[in-house]
Amino acid sequence: MLSNRWLILAVLFFARFTMAFQFQSIGALSPLIIDTYSADFSDIGLLVGLYLAPGVVIAIPGSAIAVRFGDKRVVALGMLMMLAGGGLTTLVTDWNVLVGSRLLAGAGGVILNVVMTKMLVDWFAGKEISTAMAIFINSWPVGIAAALLTLPLIAASGDLTLAWWAVTAVILAGLVLLLLFYRSPMGATTAPSLRIAQLPVYALVLASTIWALYNAALAMVFSFGPALLKDQGWTLAAAGSVISAFMVVFSIAVPLGGILADKTGRANAIITVSLAAFAVLMPLVPVLPPFAVAVVFLIVGGLFALAAGPIMTLPSSILPPASRTFGMGVFFSIYYVVMMVAPRVAGELADWTGNAGIALITGAGMAAFCILVLFLFAKARRKLAPA
Repeated sequence: MLSNRWLILAVLFFARFTMAFQFQSIGALSPLIIDTYSADFSDIGLLVGLYLAPGVVIAIPGSAIAVRFGDKRVVALGMLMMLAGGGLTTLVTDWNVLVGSRLLAGAGGVILNVVMTKMLVDWFAGKEISTAMAIFINSWPVGIAAALLTLPLIAASGDLTLAWWAVTAVILAGLVLLLLFYRSPMGATTAPSLRIAQLPVYALVLASTIWALYNAALAMVFSFGPALLKDQGWTLAAAGSVISAFMVVFSIAVPLGGILADKTGRANAIITVSLAAFAVLMPLVPVLPPFAVAVVFLIVGGLFALAAGPIMTLPSSILPPASRTFGMGVFFSIYYVVMMVAPRVAGELADWTGNAGIALITGAGMAAFCILVLFLFAKARRKLAPA
């Protein structure tokens, strides 16, 4: 049973990895997309945001859908939608098709993301759940780093279409592994029905805003970082390698933030320091010499990652058990709204100023604003009865 659990974790990790890999394909290949489709930075932001747009609708009912049709079946359907979206992109070089394929693939990815979290809990509840969840969450930055590292190289050796095919092949591999190796554990629990109990709405919105803007700030790096560095004279492969290194350091440091918060009991302080590091250091990237850019990216990647785990504990500290399922649905719905809008806004600003670096500065502003929201959240939480 022990080995089975870790095998299941590996399967779920790789399945979610494929979602991150497909999501980041736009940022990794953005200079080529701009040339091929006569696009601009706002268009790149639109494509990034469209992938997560279906989450606005799907986040809340995702678990209920899985109860009706079965976890494995629903996740497999989501991956088939990702495959279909990827296939359309490879076969037809048309902007409208690219937009539609991102929506289709994103809907599948959102289904996968919502349901697989429950699948992981089924296997690890009471058995190394914190370790398993930390590994599972890291599939996102690892997938993003892999896309940044490999896709520009594939496109350089072939063309944009070859890179699209590589994305589709990775998703297909994840689907095959899921179908071959995943099974539900004995005595798996079904997801509870959605209930609207009394929600601490104000505090919940603040917590969700922090998580949403935190991820939006991170998205500024891996969505617009390659284009910024290319504008500064870096090759596409070199730019992708630097941003990939940022994501690798980020993925390594994520579990450390949770451990540090548990050991010290100073979660808010860790979050604040992490956000402040991003807010102060990231605006320096557009004006630094090349040798210093990579150093700053690595330092920020390590420090910014520390906040991820502690931020994700914020909703559980205010939601009573009766409203936890619905409350988390609301939490993720707000997250998806912000993640849909923020890249497009940053892209518009980059086009307006003629400088991709404005996207990183926008992300720094989001991180700084999160510090204020965290203060308001802590104040609101003190007024609530213990959950």
